[in-house]
Amino acid sequence: MPTILVADDDAAMREVLEMRLREWGFGVLLAQDGAEAAEIADSQNPDLVLSDLVMPRVSGLDLLRHLKAGQKNCIVILITAEGSIDAAVEAMKQGAQDFVTKPIDYPKLRFILEAARNELQRRSASERLNNLLEHGAGFAEFVGTSKPMREVYGLIGNLGSSDTPVIITGESGTGKELAARTIHQLSARAGGSFIAINAAAIPETLIESEMFGHEKGSFTGAVSTRAGCFEMANQGTLFLDEISEMPLGLQPKLLRVLEDQRFRRVGGSQEIPVNVRVIAATNKEPRRAVQEGKLREDLYYRLNVFTIALPPLRERTGDVIVLTQHFIREFNRKHNMIVEGVREDTIQILKSYSWPGNVRELRNIIERAVILAKEGWIDPAHLPPYVSSQQDGPGSKIVLHSGSTLAEMEKSILVRTLKDAGYNKAEAARRLGVDVKTIRNRLKAYGLDDL
Repeated sequence: MPTILVADDDAAMREVLEMRLREWGFGVLLAQDGAEAAEIADSQNPDLVLSDLVMPRVSGLDLLRHLKAGQKNCIVILITAEGSIDAAVEAMKQGAQDFVTKPIDYPKLRFILEAARNELQRRSASERLNNLLEHGAGFAEFVGTSKPMREVYGLIGNLGSSDTPVIITGESGTGKELAARTIHQLSARAGGSFIAINAAAIPETLIESEMFGHEKGSFTGAVSTRAGCFEMANQGTLFLDEISEMPLGLQPKLLRVLEDQRFRRVGGSQEIPVNVRVIAATNKEPRRAVQEGKLREDLYYRLNVFTIALPPLRERTGDVIVLTQHFIREFNRKHNMIVEGVREDTIQILKSYSWPGNVRELRNIIERAVILAKEGWIDPAHLPPYVSSQQDGPGSKIVLHSGSTLAEMEKSILVRTLKDAGYNKAEAARRLGVDVKTIRNRLKAYGLDDL
């Protein structure tokens, strides 16, 4: 039950307000002026303060300033006469939540107080999330408490105590490099370097030099001897991202280093010994990459001693709200903002979005929202239009109402799958496990030939 401190020098007004507020489900504290209200607020920390603006000794505006100076987080609502509205507006600029005029419109006051009650509930939820984050809502730098992520944490914890090669799979933005870095930090190699290289981001003509280094004069532009990633990661960990995009001609050389822990620089003749743990990652299914001829089978088996599969965000929507609060805290510090959290309707939008860019996309969207909101609460207007409007995008749920006919259910599934497949009938047929002729026949039966 929220507690309201009522401050008014009119005893009859205090009596009426106390009766009304108790009927509406609030606990009530009473003060006969601003000075007494300040003392009660300091000792009992009410959730709300309902104060007359004009009182002897300490005015409602002075009481507001006292509360703000004392870092009180209570919601302040002022009562003012018709002729003092300018002063009430000034009070709102200084932090009051709202005001009502005399004679009091009680339905309006109740509406204002219900809005304040909702604000208190949001603050309470936000505080619980902040406490959860303070005391650990994940593992190492990971945030999330869902079952899929707890399974990942267990695997990472076990791998930290070993020195075995690992392949990390997962869509872009799921945190593959963070997983690799966490394994490194938990291992006996934590004192060594963690070197990351993205095989898909380096031109094929340069990647061998990036990996193994080169000798001076070994090719045009090699003006000096340069160490490669393996040398820099000696006694530490080398993270090879997008391993399936590594040129096929380089893969046997990588396999040899993994087996012998020795390599030659480009243009060099001397073998250099290294002690490096290799962790690889790919956003594709490794076996499929082998079947497609993008990843050598022998290299795959050498790397795939252990596999960690990071789940996409759409498969752990229970983590969306705690991740959102985590990013709000991060960007409040970064941009000097005072955003408290997200409104209920915003939470529903974030949970229903399909998150093709996963946690990385959520992080970028929350940074944008924090900058736009500046303070208070993130609402749908602070989200990019493509997020707030995509309630039925790819990966979202299909709602089938009780009482729907089998034909209606089939039609809904068919239309949604076709839309998600970009209206490609062959792809829709593959996803539904039927042939294209069946798709065409069903569309014709439902009068949807033009789709």
